[in-house]
Amino acid sequence: MVRAWLGVLVCAVIRLVVMQVEGYTVGITYVNSAVAEGAVCLDGSPPAYHFDKGFGAGLNNWLIHVEGGAWCNNATVCLSKRNTRLGSSKYMDTDYTFSGILSNLQKFNPDFYNWNRVKVRYCDGSSFTGDVEAVDPRTKVYYRGARVWRAIINDLMGKGMKNAQNAILGGCSAGGLTVILHCDSFRAQLPGAKVKCLSDAGYFINVRDISGALHIQDLYAQVVATHQSAKNLPTSCTSKFSPQLCFFPQYAAQGIQTPLFLLNAAYDAWQVKNILAPGVADPHGTWHNCKLDITKCSSSQLQTLQGFRTEFLSALSVLGSSSSRGLFINSCYSHCQSGTQETWLRSDSPLLDGTSIAKAVGDWYYDRNSFQQIDCPYPCDKTCHNRVFE
Repeated sequence: MVRAWLGVLVCAVIRLVVMQVEGYTVGITYVNSAVAEGAVCLDGSPPAYHFDKGFGAGLNNWLIHVEGGAWCNNATVCLSKRNTRLGSSKYMDTDYTFSGILSNLQKFNPDFYNWNRVKVRYCDGSSFTGDVEAVDPRTKVYYRGARVWRAIINDLMGKGMKNAQNAILGGCSAGGLTVILHCDSFRAQLPGAKVKCLSDAGYFINVRDISGALHIQDLYAQVVATHQSAKNLPTSCTSKFSPQLCFFPQYAAQGIQTPLFLLNAAYDAWQVKNILAPGVADPHGTWHNCKLDITKCSSSQLQTLQGFRTEFLSALSVLGSSSSRGLFINSCYSHCQSGTQETWLRSDSPLLDGTSIAKAVGDWYYDRNSFQQIDCPYPCDKTCHNRVFE
């Protein structure tokens, strides 16, 4: 047991040292003026982001990358997040490590290293869609994600983004969903710029869990109801589908007019753990080891995972074909691949068709080459960095 814990500790130290070598820290900026407008985190604290100013030829180019952190679907869950970094800027680390797509070094981020790079912190639990005027008198929880989003974007406009020539709205996980839900409206605010959107691990699909229940559909319906998100979802979707369905990318993304790049693992680790095999659907924990390490999955579990991949690809196909869309769908067991150097661009980073994620996204953004690649089924891809959870 001691040896096992020592192994975990050594791995953690090595990972921290590598992050320090490949990344650098950027201080936090609080949007204090937003409080007067009621644009606040779950606990009423001001929104926040980390901003590293562009330089040289990238001075008027902007990359926004939105943090993930799931959602809170009812008063109890939102209260539990209230006094954490995902519900309050008071609990956020004041420094954030920039690496991967946020790196300022050309060798690590050749196409965007000199852009203005922003990490938007996530503290509202609704992918920035909520707007409830009343404050819960019992819990003192604010549901104001949409206001938070507007406040942050307006603050960045005042720092030069209004003069952007090129811009990317990107994000990971719940931040990747934020990208899809706000992509067209973001582009509308920068009419003079070339704007594209990058959703990393944000294509959450509407699928039954292993017990046959529509767990994620119920959860998203509760998020939309709790945060009163309907009015802030894309009208291109809500004019055709119910607001609850429009929280899913497979419905919301159908109407997006802005060029969109979807970066996702077909065996997304978060979706496997929380959509396909959530704890409520696996009361005896038969999926526990498989969810921690895909190499520990039984043959029947692997068969179920292959079925999930098939459903994921089917949910992608409803978007239809578009020459402006980018696709990098690999067969890794991972979640979020743009914000860490090891998966974005390194000598051993994941490849599709011999191409790194960084090159695929850069070629797509600058129209050097279209990129729409879907990997072969697991375990064929030997370039994967498959997550192993302790």
